[in-house]
Order: sequence, then structure tokens, then C-alpha cells
Amino acid sequence: MDRILDAVMVSPHSEAVKHGMVRRVIESAPQPLDSPQCWAMYEVSTKLFLLGDSEFKRDVGREVLEAFAQHHSQEFEQFFNMKFVLNLLHVGYGPLGKRSHQIFHYIQTGLRFVADSPSSLDLFHLLQIEVLRIVCERPGPKLCARVSKLLSLYPQCVPSGNLQTVFCQQLILSISHFQCKSDGDDEILKFLENVTKASGMLQGVWRNNVAAILPSLKELFIVISSPGEGDSVPSNALASVVQYVPLELMDAVVRNLTNDKNISDAQMLTAISRMVDWLSWPLTRNIDKWILALMKGVATVNKFRILIEVTLMKIEQVFSKLFYPVVRQGAVSVLSYMLLSFQQSPEAFHLLLPQIPQLISSLTREESDSGRGCLVQLSQLIHCLIFRFSGFPDIYEPVLGALKDLPVPSENRIKQLLGQNAWATQKNDLASYCHRLPAKSDTGKTGLVNLGNTCYMNSVIQALFMASDFRHRVLRITQCDALSLMMKLQSLFAFLERSQRPTISPESFLTASCPPWFNLGAQQDCSEYLKYLLDRLHEEEKTNSNTIQNLSCLSIAGGIENSESTGRTMIQKMFGGKMVTRIRCLRCENISWREEVFTDLSLALPPPRTSLSGSFIIDPAQPVVEEIGPSSQRPTSKPQRQAPQSPSKDKKPLKQEEPSVRVVPVETIGSIEQVMPYYSDEYPKSNSMSAVASEEQAHGTEACRSIADLLNYFLSPEMLTGENKYHCQKCSALRDAEKVVEVTEGPHYLILTLLRFSFDLGTMRRRKISDNVSIPLVLKLPVRVSSREQGCISAGNLEPNPGGSAYESLTYDLCSVVVHSGVSSESGHYYCYAREYVGSVFEKHSRGSTGAPADQTTSESQWFLFNDNRVSYSSFESVSNVTTYFPKDTAYVMFYRKRPCHQTESESECISAAENLYGEEPLPKQLSEEISKDNMMYLQEQERAARYSAASSSAMAGSPVWLRRQRGDGGVGQRNQEIQSLHCP
Repeated sequence: MDRILDAVMVSPHSEAVKHGMVRRVIESAPQPLDSPQCWAMYEVSTKLFLLGDSEFKRDVGREVLEAFAQHHSQEFEQFFNMKFVLNLLHVGYGPLGKRSHQIFHYIQTGLRFVADSPSSLDLFHLLQIEVLRIVCERPGPKLCARVSKLLSLYPQCVPSGNLQTVFCQQLILSISHFQCKSDGDDEILKFLENVTKASGMLQGVWRNNVAAILPSLKELFIVISSPGEGDSVPSNALASVVQYVPLELMDAVVRNLTNDKNISDAQMLTAISRMVDWLSWPLTRNIDKWILALMKGVATVNKFRILIEVTLMKIEQVFSKLFYPVVRQGAVSVLSYMLLSFQQSPEAFHLLLPQIPQLISSLTREESDSGRGCLVQLSQLIHCLIFRFSGFPDIYEPVLGALKDLPVPSENRIKQLLGQNAWATQKNDLASYCHRLPAKSDTGKTGLVNLGNTCYMNSVIQALFMASDFRHRVLRITQCDALSLMMKLQSLFAFLERSQRPTISPESFLTASCPPWFNLGAQQDCSEYLKYLLDRLHEEEKTNSNTIQNLSCLSIAGGIENSESTGRTMIQKMFGGKMVTRIRCLRCENISWREEVFTDLSLALPPPRTSLSGSFIIDPAQPVVEEIGPSSQRPTSKPQRQAPQSPSKDKKPLKQEEPSVRVVPVETIGSIEQVMPYYSDEYPKSNSMSAVASEEQAHGTEACRSIADLLNYFLSPEMLTGENKYHCQKCSALRDAEKVVEVTEGPHYLILTLLRFSFDLGTMRRRKISDNVSIPLVLKLPVRVSSREQGCISAGNLEPNPGGSAYESLTYDLCSVVVHSGVSSESGHYYCYAREYVGSVFEKHSRGSTGAPADQTTSESQWFLFNDNRVSYSSFESVSNVTTYFPKDTAYVMFYRKRPCHQTESESECISAAENLYGEEPLPKQLSEEISKDNMMYLQEQERAARYSAASSSAMAGSPVWLRRQRGDGGVGQRNQEIQSLHCP
């Protein structure tokens, strides 16, 4: 019979004829045969089964073997013995190698007929040992899938006892070597199917032997935490293993890993990074849960450096997975945690900004439930991060444009999301990500590290640093060890000017300059900090005036100092101005006045529909009428003037003098008054702005106020009536009165603070006034000049009066603007726009090439945007439009520099003096050496970071072939659907 079968297979007949003849051979199987005949049939059928060169021949061999083994089981048991099976597994069959999957198919078929025989126990024991040996030899996914099929049909072949744990560990090592070496769709699908079957062997073992799970996971962690490059990087196929680990073991496993002192930070970093790579493995359950659990466990033990490194290294890779529905769900979870926990820096979020519009467009076109759900989550996430990291209008504009049709979460929802995943403390690990920033901003400027809600300080420091006259004064101070705060400011300025680092930490200066009532790490007011800082510097210099050197020997172009300024502190010379407050009794016309020193002017925003026309200044040189009308009317007569009283030492009392009135409006030049709304649907204007806008539409008036309007409002008379009546000393009674403030000495740097925060009696909370205020590039401020000063000032800048008083119109150029971004005073962010004054460049720009009055040409000078550690180029247009584009971002504090207006030297001499002054400052030797040492250290850090980055890049696995994008052929979507069909629960 064996010869007949052999002859049929080599005959030239068709497969149909051969199949009929084979059927007759199979039908003869029940007939009695002696042992030699049975063995002959087993040998020929085995040969066809294993060595057949076609599927037909292999099927014939299998069918014949099964038929004769079924009816002649005793002879088959003798044929299919341990020696024969062992030889198949060690040597193979003929030219067939021992690793052929056909051998395992053959053994699987033979076991059906000997499983119940007395010799089966020995055979199963042999197979247990051989299966373990084969797994230890690192078989490929196809062979592992065949072994998996064998073990699923015959659990008796699974290694027993302690060998089960070894088997699981060795299988994990084998899976870690799996690689798909083909880009063909069919091969990819087959590879994924084989991996799923291979990892399923672990599920079978763990289900029956829970004790084998933890040793297996330990081996898995060793594999993924070990360094490796190229082919030695563990395969992402290990992701298929994790889905079989019971979730109830997660907390204990993570706790053991994160508290194991034998596991180094480098190992944990490598392990988490490779687990993040597993997100590319399709349709594997619970991968995102394990990644999040491990990252949260690391955060619990305060190892934030690991999380910072992982986030910066992998966040772009995680984001790219959102393009693919098959892996999107897990990627969204991990991406959300990474971004919402990484709140000490916007760096991770900003890495994604260029890709966000493309992803939103792709998800919109997809028109699937998965895409729509991802869009909602992504929109919510982006709005949270823009709220958290305000102050980047240049790079947020395209993203907001892409999101304009998606819902905006409420402020409460945003705060909830930002608070639920934020790491508890991150201050000590900030330095670990600084090396990832560019070597230096393209602007050449240095940023400041945010030490935990310290943007209020950083924005003020950058504004002061960009006040060039003040900065150069500070850097030229020598031998003043008694001025501890000033020396720390000098050190900070020197590092900002000369450090090679992209960003420096102002921790030492924060400790020294923080007001005692400020809580470190909490939101604070930058204006309050600025006032406290200037007052501290002033008092420190005043107290130690005998130790100061080289503070009065400089001659600044613009007449900052003269012979009358000696004895004043540097803060007074730079920021100090004077104002006089006058109160006139409307009954007796008696005027009381008090002179005050100021370093900033706090400007209230006028209520809607407030008219600022007819503002006037009281001038003692002009006559007034006895009965004064409304504040918009001008008096025409003047009583006799009284001699002023001397002030007391502690407090300057109101002095008594006769009144006079004069109209001197504040002028403005070069402001951008009108801008088009941007995303008004998504960012509605405040109620007050809406009211003004309605008024504008009805009457055609200007919608937003300007700084000049606010100054005029500040200088306008205030009527003291009703409960606010004034106690007149001359009348000795409460009287209606008029209060007026006028500037008598303009500071070199005019600091203007907008009073944007008011107390709402309805909610009993402070609220923010978000009205848009246009900011002029050039501002003209009236300053009253006494008669004895008129001879020293050019007549062209004065408005002379018969009585001997005059008003000088001082011109100020905008230097910097500190912006508050936020919807309330309890939360938000500060950042700073600034441009640097060099010599008389403001003056030259404002006059233009023809000497014409200042106009928009001033906007051509270069602006910078300082936002903590990020410094970028900007423009005056961005400064002017920031509130229009981002309604919660409003100008808060402005620095204006006084323009030289009455110098005796020529313009060329002024420029020469300025250029000489603004050369590189001769820093104290110790400070200069400290900066040089730090620059050298930074270069060494960059070299180490470059080596680390190169090693990390080579270790990172490329995108799996099943997630590589196809161009225009729709291959990704089709492949994702096919992959989904492979999912085995």
C-alpha cells in the first residue's frame, strides 16, 4: 500500500485523479495490517507530511497518517516514540531543519493518537523539557506561534513546577527579539497574529499559576530597563505581554519598582521610555494604564527628573499616534497626563504646536466617532495649556485658529484639569531640562527660570534690565558690599548680559528681594513687587550712602544728573518724580497743597462714557473767579497768594496757597488706536468693553481708551462733596472742594501702573478689568515748572504764563510693557515686551530722517518678548494688539524713558557720549570670573547633553511599519481595520 501511495504521488495524473486514488488508500486503513506494513505507511505519510513540495502532498500525508494511526494505534505508538520525537526536535527530518513549524504541526497531529496511551506521560515530560529548551534558543514569532498552538491543545506539554517560571521568563526574552522584517501588508498582519499567539502562552501559564507573574514581570523590567542600541533594543512586541497582567496587581508592582533602591534612575528612565514606545503596538489593552501608573509612582517618590526626561524625549512620538485610530485611545491618555503634569515649563507643550493644526485637520476629515472624541479631548487639553502658559501670542495664533470651531472649556474646568495631575513639587528638578533649550535665543537675550509662580518677578527684572540707563548704572557700581540687594541685582544683570546660558535661575535674588508677606510659590502682584524692590534698593543705598562709590561720577546723555541732584540715590535719579496735590475750598478759595515723591503713577481706568475733555491744572500764576463752576469750566480771576507753610519732618502737611487754573492736556504720539477683532466669538469682550463698543457703534466714538486718556483722567480735578467733603482749615468746617494732582518733576523712567483689579461687592472678590487700553510709543507729559527754573529750559518746550509759572512738555518713549494674562487677580501669568534704548536711537527713530515729528516710524525699532525662560523677537504691533487677539492678556505696567529735550551739547556729542557709556561694562573682577567659570561649565554641560542626546536618538526605535504613513493610497486606514480584526480578547 505504501508503494501504491508513493507511486500515485509521483504520477503525472491530475490532482483530482490523485485525490480519488488517495481516498481509496485511506478507506483501506481499517483493514488488518502487520507491523512492517503499518510502519511503511507511517514512513511514507510522514515523508509527505513533512517534505511535500506542495500543499496537496502535505495534506495527503496528514490525512493518511491520521487514518492509519486511528485504526492501528498500537503500531503508531511504537512508531511515534520518544526517540523519534526527540530526533525530530534536535535534528529535524531529512533536509527539514529542527526549527521548521511543520515539525511541530506533525508532533501536534501525532499526539492526538497517543495522548491516552501508557507511554504518553514520558512523552509529555520530554516535550516539557524540549519546549523550554526551544524557547531558550530564542525562536522567531512563527515558531513560537506553532508552539503556542501545541501548548493550547496539550497543556500537558507546558513545563511544570519551578520550570513554569523559567519558561515564562525565557519566553519574555524571546518575544523581546521579535522583529517584523517586511513592509508588506500581509506579512505585517501575519507577524502581529503570530506575536499575539506567542504572548498568549503566558496568559495560559499565569492563569493557572499566579505565582509565576511577579518573577515574569521582574524579568520584563530587566529587559526594558537595560541599555541597548540597534538590534539590541527590545521589541515593541513585549507590549502584547502586559495586557495579560491582572490590573489588581498594578499598585503593588509599581510600588515595589519605585521604592526598589537597586533600580537606578537611568534604568527607570529607560524602562518608562520603552513602555511609551509600546503605545504603537495595536489593540493591546491596558498599556496606557501601566504607563500612567508607573509615571505616577515615580512622581510619588519625587523623582521628577525622570518624568521630565521621558516627557521631553517622547511627547512628540506619543502625539503622532493620535493620527491612527488603532492606537489613539491609549495615546490620548498618556499625552494628557504628560502635558497636564509637566507644568513647570511650556517646553513640552510647545514642541507639539507645529503639528496641532495638521492633526485637527486630519481628525476633522476622518469623520469617525474616534476622531470626534479625540478632537474634543484635544481642544480641552490645548485650552488648558494655553491658559497655564500664557504669553506666546506669536505661536498660539495658528493653534487658536484651528480650534475656533471647537468648544472652549470653562475656567473652572480648566483649573480642575490643571490641578488634578500637577506634580507636587518640581523646583529641585528644573535644571534637568534646561540643557534641552537652544544654546541661546536668536535674539541673544537670556531668559529667567520660573521658580514656581515667579513670573511676577521675572517680568519686572527683565523690564528693569531693558531700562539701559539703569542697567549700566547698576553694572558700574564697585566696592559696595554693604548693598547686599544691589549687589545681587548687579550679579543678576551681569549674568543676563554675559551668560552663555539660554536661561538662568534667579533663585538667590528671589530669596533676597521677596517681600516678607509674599508666600513663595503663590501668585503675586508684579506691581507690588516692583514698588517693594525699588523701595528696598533706595533705602539700602540711602542707609549706606557713605560706602557708595562711582554712583555720581557718570554723565548720562539726556541730563539725568546735574549739580542739584547730588545726594539723591540712584533709584531716585532713575525712577523718582515729584507731584503736588492741591485741594481748593470752593467756599473760601483757600488752597492746601502737599508735595510727594513717586516712583510710579497708578492710573485708574475711567468708567464708560466718562468725558476727558476740559481737563485742567491749577496754576497759582493765573487769576480765578470767586465762584467756580463745573470742572470743565475755566476760572478767570485770582485772589492774593499766601505764603506756603513748612512741612513737618515725618509727614508733609497740606500747605496753604491761593488758587489758579490752567488747561494742559497730556499728548500722545504714535499709538495704534484701532485694530480688528480676532476670534471674537471664542473670546468675548468684557462687559465694560462691550458697553464701550456699543457706545462706539451708536455715536461713532473711539472704543478703547489710551494711556493719554488715563493720564488726563489722573490729572483731572476730583470734586470732594457729600460724604467725601474736605475739612478746610481756613473755614474750620467741612466744605465742598476740588482736588487736583499735577506733576512737578518728571522721572527719567516714568512707570505707569494700570489699576485693573477692583473689589466686587457682589461676589466679595477682586475682579479684573480687562478693558483694552491703547499704548502710545511716544507720550508727552505736562510738568509744571517754577519761575526760577524757566531760565534753564528752552522756551520752545514751555507754555509761559504771566505770573511766572510755565508747563514743560516732557517727551517719553515707550521702553517696556508688562502684561498680565489671566481672568482674575487670583490667577494668571506675567510676561514682558521690551525694546532697548541705545544712545539716542529713540529720538532718531521718532523724528525720522527728515526731522519730522514722531510717528509710526518708531515701531520699526526691534521689540523683544520675555516670557520666563523664553525670549523671542516681537513687534510694536504685537504689543498694541495683544489684548485684541487675547482678551485676557492686558497691559499692566509700562516703562517710559524721558527723551533728552534741553541739553546744551549738540546731538552728535550726545550720541558719542552714549556710545562711550554703553560699551561693555568693566565688571568687578570677582563677578567677571564667576561668569566666565559658569560659561565654561555650561559648555561642558552642552557637550555631555549632546552625547546623551546622540545615545538616546540611536536607542529610540523607529515608527513601526504598520504605523508609517502612506501617501494618498488610504493604506493606513485599511491597515488599521485589518489590524483590528486580529484582536484576541
